[in-house]
Amino acid sequence: MAFLAKPTPGRPPLLDDTVPLTATIEASQNLQSHTEYIIRVRRGVASENTWQVIRRYSDFDVLNNSLTVCGIQLPLPPKKLIGNMDREFIAERQRGLQAYLDAVTQHPLLCAALPVKKFLDPNNYAANYTEIALQQVSMFFRSDPKWEVLEPLRDIGWRIRKKYFLVKNKEEAKERFLLSWVDLGPDKFLSDKDLQSATKLLAGLSSPYLCPLLFSSTSESSALLIRPFNEAGSLRDHVRKVKPRENYLKKYGNGKKSQSQSLESSQLRLYGRQILEGLRLLHDGGFFFGHLHASNVMVERGACRLTDVENGLLGVPSPLRPLVTRFRKINTTESMDVFCFGHLLYEMACGRPPESVPVDDFSDISNVAVVSVLRSILSSEACKSGMPTLLQIIQTPLFADVTLQHSEKTQMRVPGRLKEALKAAKERLEKRLQEEQKMLHQHRRLTRAQSHHGSEEEKKRRKILARKKCRQSTFENEDDVSVRNNNNSGSGASSPPTCPSSPTPPPTGLVLPPPPPPLPTLDSSPCSSVATPLPKGRPALLSSIQAFNKGKLKKASTVDRSQAVF
Repeated sequence: MAFLAKPTPGRPPLLDDTVPLTATIEASQNLQSHTEYIIRVRRGVASENTWQVIRRYSDFDVLNNSLTVCGIQLPLPPKKLIGNMDREFIAERQRGLQAYLDAVTQHPLLCAALPVKKFLDPNNYAANYTEIALQQVSMFFRSDPKWEVLEPLRDIGWRIRKKYFLVKNKEEAKERFLLSWVDLGPDKFLSDKDLQSATKLLAGLSSPYLCPLLFSSTSESSALLIRPFNEAGSLRDHVRKVKPRENYLKKYGNGKKSQSQSLESSQLRLYGRQILEGLRLLHDGGFFFGHLHASNVMVERGACRLTDVENGLLGVPSPLRPLVTRFRKINTTESMDVFCFGHLLYEMACGRPPESVPVDDFSDISNVAVVSVLRSILSSEACKSGMPTLLQIIQTPLFADVTLQHSEKTQMRVPGRLKEALKAAKERLEKRLQEEQKMLHQHRRLTRAQSHHGSEEEKKRRKILARKKCRQSTFENEDDVSVRNNNNSGSGASSPPTCPSSPTPPPTGLVLPPPPPPLPTLDSSPCSSVATPLPKGRPALLSSIQAFNKGKLKKASTVDRSQAVF
């Protein structure tokens, strides 16, 4: 799987942080006063993307403490001071630690957390991205001194390689702006020149459905962007009823404890139509998004606006990419955005994102029109057959008659050269996605075959087939032996001697095996002068047994020589 994109000269490979990591504890080893656990980690499904890490129980404890902010009860085995070196206890603790790793790596939010990445993949996540971002921001401020950093906004977003700062413009002291620094991702297929042109075009675009981008600057490895800071927060903050500046694990980690609330029908229809109009504007201009989720939608004065629309150009991976790669019919940028919209619509209707996809049970949603749209996107049938288009969703009864305040259509004037570059980049992005989907599909087929081959039912079935085959071969061998015996017993050599002039009796319905031939006698019958043929084979053995006479045996004399002679 193409998880590592081809690097530019002098730059390390670009890593896709959304590719899930799986961890398996292979063994444990005792070293003096502690036990170490050998963990096999794999990125994605490729067998070559594996490595080993060695961790102590104290390392697990440190990881668990860093994740307690999310409020999720994780199944970490308890500490034990006495008897923690016993073999049975170590085996039991290893099983408990494996269950803990499974719970962390399978959680959609915890699996992407930096502490988890450092725990399982220390080589690729050893850099201090906050310091790197500060260095880049400081260099930018030297060239443009009108900006000033007020405070860093730590961990308000889930991306490891993206940092946020609250800044102000010295010319507008009261206004607050959001500065974001982000490292370029593996799906960055535009040249540096085309990327700068595309981000500048977005910065100059004014649309009621897109958050304004005030400034953008890109380099060979990263990008720096400035946009207005929204104190009300994102649509997810609005649905979850949380503060925008809090740690994202604390805000979104435990959905059961948060005061999540679904949107009213009128709000849902209006927000959904505004989001669809923003997506249509991007696609009509040749841009691709692929990053639609509740945290990338800003709510301000009763209106929704898409933000971070430059993510597709920067090549950073989408948080829903692991879900998209599971369905081979979602293989275009438009179908990706439609799928993400269905995921977002479900969160707006239920107050939480779906636990798994596909979704076939919509009993929690009472609005029939909402269920109809969700079923056309998230159901098993839709994921297998393909996504509807953006225009088809807009024309559904749920969104068709929504009145928009800004009825005039915004148009993006994209230069011809940039439009061709965007088209080529989109094709390469779709090709990479399709390659990942193909590899994942092959891996799933192989896994199912191996699981079926190793199941107890399959083993039992193979044993029954082997027994039947063995019995059948045994019966065939017995039939062959009986056929050979019948052929030998029915041959002319075993028939009794007859006179040439004697007539052959007519055959009857059942032919019995002939009796053994009689012993030769000195008779003066007409047939006695005819030479009797000697029997051969099995009849000869039967004849010799019947002719055996014990009285004709000669008495044998033996000489005992077993005693020693001195």
